[in-house]
Order: sequence, then C-alpha cells, then structure tokens
Amino acid sequence: MKSEKEPILDKKMAILFIVLFGVISLFADMNYEGGRSVVGQYLKLLGTSAFALGLAAGLGEFVGYALRFVSGSIADKTRKYWLLIILGYTIGLTSLPMMAFFSGWQLAIIFLFLERVGKAIRKPAVDAVLSFASKQTGSGFGFGLHEAMDQLGAFLGPALFSLLLFTTKNGESLAGYRKGLLLLFIPAGIAVGTAIVARFLFPHPQKFELKTVRPVLGTSGYSREYWIIVAAAALLAMGITDFPLIGLHLKKTNGFVEEAIPLLYAGAMAVDAAAAIVFGFLYDRFGLKALLGLFVVEVFTAPLIFMGNIPLILAGMVLWGISVGTQESILRAAIGDWVDESVRGRAYGLFHTVFGFFWFVGSAIIGVFYDLWGALPLVIFSVITQLGALVLFSMLLVYRKKTQGAEK
Repeated sequence: MKSEKEPILDKKMAILFIVLFGVISLFADMNYEGGRSVVGQYLKLLGTSAFALGLAAGLGEFVGYALRFVSGSIADKTRKYWLLIILGYTIGLTSLPMMAFFSGWQLAIIFLFLERVGKAIRKPAVDAVLSFASKQTGSGFGFGLHEAMDQLGAFLGPALFSLLLFTTKNGESLAGYRKGLLLLFIPAGIAVGTAIVARFLFPHPQKFELKTVRPVLGTSGYSREYWIIVAAAALLAMGITDFPLIGLHLKKTNGFVEEAIPLLYAGAMAVDAAAAIVFGFLYDRFGLKALLGLFVVEVFTAPLIFMGNIPLILAGMVLWGISVGTQESILRAAIGDWVDESVRGRAYGLFHTVFGFFWFVGSAIIGVFYDLWGALPLVIFSVITQLGALVLFSMLLVYRKKTQGAEK
C-alpha cells in the first residue's frame, strides 16, 4: 500500500470532484425528486388515505435513515465508499419508476421503501467523501455548491413532470403519472453511469482531507457539539411536514390545480438551491451561528402552508425550500466539522438514524392529527417541536460562546 506517501489532492481537484458529484446528484434528483413530487397525488389516485400515506412515508424515512448507521459503519471500516455509492444509486433510482407497473397502492409503496433503502446505502458514503473534498474548499462552500447543483435536478424533475401532466389529455391523469414515472429511468441511468466514471477518476477520495485534524471534545472522535446538533435536529425532524402530505392537502383543499402542485415543489427546490449557496457562505464565515436560520424558519413553515391562503402558502413553501436547503448543506457540513475523519461515515449514519426515527414518529402523529381533526392540531404539534429545537440549538450557541471565552 502506498496511500500514506501519495500527495493530498489540491483545491482545484477538490472543486472538480464536488462539481462531478453535483452532476451525479443533479440527475439523481431529477429522478427521485421528480417522483416524490407526485407520490402523494399518485398514491391518492390508487386509493390510499392520509394516515396510510403519512405512516408509509414516515416508516420509509425511518427504515431508510436507520440503515444509514449500518452503511456508515461499513464505509468507515472498509473504506469501500464507491461500492456503497454506486449500489445505493442503482437500487434507489430504479425504485420510483417501478411504481408505474402497479395498480394497487400496497404494492407501489414497497418501491417507495426501496427508494429510501437505496438512499440509506449511499448517503453516509456520499456525505463522507464530500466532507473530505470540502476540507480543501471550506465545508460550507463545498456542501453548498453540491447542494445547489443537486437542487437544479430537484427543480427540473418536478417541473418536467408538471409539464407532462399539463399536456396529458383529460381523463388520463393516472396514465400521465405512470408515463412520467417510467421516464425517470433516463436520469437514473445517467446518474449511475456518471458515478461509475467518477469512481475511476477519483478512486480514493479520502486523500483530499488534510492529515492535520482539529482536536475534538469528547471520546471516540465525537464532540459535544455533535451530540447537541443531533438532538436539536431530532426535534426539528419530528415537526417536519413532508411534501407528499403537503401535496395531498393542497389537492384536497383545491387551493391549486392538480397539475401545478409539482411546479410548486419545483419552485421550492429552486429556493433550496439558492439557500444552500447563501447559507454555505455564511457558515464558512460565521460557523454554527449560520445554522440558527434553519431552526427559525421551520417554526413558521407549517402554519403558513396549512393555515394560510394562496399567497401565504407560497411564502410557506419558500421557507420550506430554505429549510431543506439548509438541512442538506450546512447541517451536513457541521456534522463533518465536529467529528474525526476516522468515524465520519458512522457519525453521518448515526445522525441520519436519529433524524429518521424522530421523522417517522412525527410523521405518524401528524398523519393521525390531519385525518382526525384537520390542519390545526398538525400545525400546533409542528410549532411546539420546532420551538424546542430552536431553544436547544440556541443553548449550543451559548455554550460555544462560553467555551471560546474560556479558551481566550
């Protein structure tokens, strides 16, 4: 083995790597975000209820997140990052298109689970290799650039799906959904093919990270900041309203024509991309303080979307897009900055497992509340949990300020 004697890859190569991974994610997001933008409406046409949808979406998220600790541990132990990445993309990106072949929602939901399983297999490895390269560019910049490219695909997928539904003849909406789902095989093939090419160009992405690692607090490479971030994010996840339920609500209330709902999702993804760049810059400049915005916007998201008129719903979707963009960029960057390189995959996996468990519990509660009593209890529950997350994260900022003052 000669890895210890090989030079560390430089900043230009790191940017190239992040951009290449952004291309992979662009086409991957065209696939699964395009599909997820219509899953609520499609399953509704197949006969599901809000409770079944909320339970299925939440359980799928939990299973997908729970498996991430396992895949992250495997990534740390074996360093087979590319094997996990390519396998995960292959399973995940072929799952939603497979839903087009079934007429019963019970069978279609199996592939909703498989899409989450595929993401669970690849996600910790993806986050780990991006964190390695981002040490050359600034963590906020690296994850922000990747997320912006990622969300370009997240915009194009739902937008093109919306266009397809607008051009489908009346009475053929189910056929239109199925045709769109089948077309998702195209970006899936491009994403997996590009990942295979990237594997040969950058076989050992861990070499991007400098060997001088900042000391951490705590044991086994995990800092106290890491654990507080995980706890605050868990409360955040518990109050999140996922888009399938939002789409079902908008369809039920007739606030939007059905064909415009994927377009609304696409707009939120465009906001997500811009937020990732802006908050990535702020994170590199101000550190953990930049994350405060994530916890603030989540407090107002559910009230605007579920209780407001059309202008307020649009404002709520803007906040929802900012929240998603911040979660997927600087929250991931912060995790990478507060754990040692040797346990990076496991740390991401553990974070995602806790996040997913609380998302599952919250989604099930939210689904029951919405089915039995409508939107108001859902909103109250979401606001309470998000305020709890905000308070906990604010305590972290106070702790960091005291710690920095003591070090001086």
